[in-house]
Amino acid sequence: MHSSANIFAFLLIIVGFITVRARNIPPFLKICHRNDPNLNECVKQSVNSLRPYLKTGIPALQIPPCEPLRVPQIEISQAVGPISITSTYTDIEVQGGTNFTLKSVKIDIDKDRVRLKLYLPRLEMIARYNMNGRIMLLPITGNGLARGNFTDIEVIATVQGERYQSQKTGEIHYRVVDFYVDFDVGNANIYLDNLFNGDGTLSNAMNLFLNDNWKVVAAEIKPALENTVSDIFKTFSNKIYSKFPLDTLLPP
Repeated sequence: MHSSANIFAFLLIIVGFITVRARNIPPFLKICHRNDPNLNECVKQSVNSLRPYLKTGIPALQIPPCEPLRVPQIEISQAVGPISITSTYTDIEVQGGTNFTLKSVKIDIDKDRVRLKLYLPRLEMIARYNMNGRIMLLPITGNGLARGNFTDIEVIATVQGERYQSQKTGEIHYRVVDFYVDFDVGNANIYLDNLFNGDGTLSNAMNLFLNDNWKVVAAEIKPALENTVSDIFKTFSNKIYSKFPLDTLLPP
């Protein structure tokens, strides 16, 4: 789900940028008005119209290419319940993130809140991993190549922002303070290469166990993944928002 953070960031950035005055935005962005009674639907249409640009990126909005989507590093530390793992993933590449369906957008301007519902038919991930710990009392250790296929992903994300006065400009800006995500994966298939120092028998047995019990494993590490997604999202989005006053993103 690492790619979801970047997709969410893209969507919320678009929510802001589509309302910027025409002289400040790329010509391919559909303009939506703050007081439009159909603002949610307008935003949804705007995002859908930008879908073709996602694969190669949108330099004007500082959106990197999303096929594949590259994430330098993710660290997960889980030590509660039957899962006790410390793992690091590097050189992450994710395919399929631009094939999302934006099912709904709900914007509450007064509360600085955005709620998104998305559907992702398939995500394919490849990364370098380093892992050590226990899964349901079974030891697991290894480093090498990790592959994962995830299908039928339903996502609900709520983004909470706040307004603040910039010390540099004296103007009111917007920033993301909280990001809540709930995702449901229909099916998953993963493979970790070089487990147990390359012991083929143990490695195959553990990979079989992980795929047979992926729902249990996913449920246990979900809080750690949600925190990781939240941190990535807030950092990415706030770099953009800090550059533009709120009256530029949402003109009166």
